Amino acid sequence: MTVAHTALPQPFTAPETSRALFWWLMIIGLLVMAMIVVGGATRLTGSGLSITEWRPVTGAIPPMTEQGWQEEFDRYRQIPQYQLLNRGMSMGEFQFIYWWEWGHRQLGRFLGLAFALPFFFFLFTKRVPDRLKVRLWVLFALGGLQGAIGWWMVASGLTERVAVSQYRLATHLIMAFAILGLILWTMLELRYGKTALLKRGHLFPLAGAFWGLVLFQIALGALVAGTGAGRIFTTWPGFEGQLFPADYLSGMPLWQAVFESLPAIQFQHRWVGYGLAILGCVLAFRLWRSGAEDLRRAGTILPVLIGAQVGLGIWTLVSASPLGLSLAHQAGAIILFGMAGYTAWLTARTEGSVIPAR
Repeated sequence: MTVAHTALPQPFTAPETSRALFWWLMIIGLLVMAMIVVGGATRLTGSGLSITEWRPVTGAIPPMTEQGWQEEFDRYRQIPQYQLLNRGMSMGEFQFIYWWEWGHRQLGRFLGLAFALPFFFFLFTKRVPDRLKVRLWVLFALGGLQGAIGWWMVASGLTERVAVSQYRLATHLIMAFAILGLILWTMLELRYGKTALLKRGHLFPLAGAFWGLVLFQIALGALVAGTGAGRIFTTWPGFEGQLFPADYLSGMPLWQAVFESLPAIQFQHRWVGYGLAILGCVLAFRLWRSGAEDLRRAGTILPVLIGAQVGLGIWTLVSASPLGLSLAHQAGAIILFGMAGYTAWLTARTEGSVIPAR
């Protein structure tokens, strides 16, 4: 087979590239990653419902007096999580979970400002390439929508539940990764130039499918975290000695069980993970066989990240999902998602095409 030229151009030499916008979006991407990890910590520490009001501006100031803390605590004591799970907790215990949630919201406020202020500056000084203006406006809108989704998620746990809805948690997490993916793709174009999607290489469909499956697996992970399904079976490779978990349906119809039955949720997350690992290795093999330097490099890194993430997932499972390992597993998902996105972007470029010999 004949391999087309695959070396990426020198950074910031192609038309409509920009160092300033690239590094700005790099910072935004890192902040989004931090938001995902801190958000995971708030979920795993049970902190997400400690602040029962949505005050986008005034909520930036935490309680400053003993009376202020008592008022916040009194509001928390009105919700089911306190009444059914945390009744009798001390003020110190409440402050612990409060600071986690406050930190998550404060990071979100900072992220919003870090995006909005430079964005309007770049627009005003006409530094944004015309073809990227709509995309950056979309990112701006998605950021605002994500804040509203976050409150919509929290609100689900304030009246009749002791935790947030796993459906809303998954929606919130998927949106975060969608934003991260759009940031990544835009960053790469700001560094190397426009991607010729209409002339993409023939490996792009496989790489795109892998990237999409990574996102799907992350959504399944959100269901695991949202329901606590990760702790019901802590053996591997089977489920307490069985290949198929007992009580898979948990007395529910199949359409409901796949989202709400704890055995089903853990089973699905495990087996989609196995399928994801197989597809990733196939992709890596195809990339490596292409002979193209950039694709071969991606094909070398992918299996390493997949193996590390699978191993970390198993370690987290058999350890009954402690906080540190759970957050490491989530961070691994972020890294794998980013690498999958980079691979999809790389195979979408004309220079990444592999032309079979006739």
